[in-house]
Amino acid sequence: MNGASREALAAARERLDALTDSTSVDAAKLAEELAAVTALLHREVSLRRVLTDPSQGGEAKAELTGRLLRGQVGGEAVDLVSGMVRSRWSQSRDLVDAVEELANTADLTAAQRSGALDDVEDELFRFGRIVGSDIALRSALTDRKATTAAKGQLLRSLLGGKAQPVTERVITRLVTQPRGRSLEAGLDSLSRLAAERRDRMVAVVTSAVPLSDRQKQRLGAALAKIYGRQMHLNLDVDPEVLGGISVRVGDEVINGTIAERLEEVTRRMAG
Repeated sequence: MNGASREALAAARERLDALTDSTSVDAAKLAEELAAVTALLHREVSLRRVLTDPSQGGEAKAELTGRLLRGQVGGEAVDLVSGMVRSRWSQSRDLVDAVEELANTADLTAAQRSGALDDVEDELFRFGRIVGSDIALRSALTDRKATTAAKGQLLRSLLGGKAQPVTERVITRLVTQPRGRSLEAGLDSLSRLAAERRDRMVAVVTSAVPLSDRQKQRLGAALAKIYGRQMHLNLDVDPEVLGGISVRVGDEVINGTIAERLEEVTRRMAG
């Protein structure tokens, strides 16, 4: 993706991360619903052209999206896609690619929550090696004359009960809905997404007042340097901290708030 589409995808990724960081959201269900939207947009060329038409207002496109999807998928999926159509896209196909990426990322998030992400990443790699070394298998999976049901049955025989459910789901979607891509390219893309998800860390940041964009960028860069990984910031405002910020990464807390310092002074005086 280039230009406007790249920026739109980056914004959509941030919205998905913010949404799936909440454990109340069923990431696997969200993935299934976004995959259904992907199939709809791929099938309905005129619809995706309308939704990416730069001459149409963003709110009008979001309203149309809501009317079409509400009742068919959950509110989280509707909100995500509505936000995406408000953005500008360089090509209509880029919107479809982006929704598909969010679907796969949501599934990988589900694997991460269950502690299975490392297994999924390993299984994607091994499946790619198997397909690359078995010409007959690759031909069966990429045969345009084969039905979706036949390909699904073949994958169930290969992966069912032998791989993580997320692995089976994302590979099945890739094989049954290739959308013009090679199997190898699709598997490489899935492996990249899994690696990015594994390397991502979340920092919960609490401050007395909202941080500016510059402050968020500087904090994110500093934390990434400390931990050696991409850092996603979950921001919370709590006036009771009085000043400074508190950062929690996993079980580690970096507390630089005035309230914490006052408590420390109080403890020392009491001692």
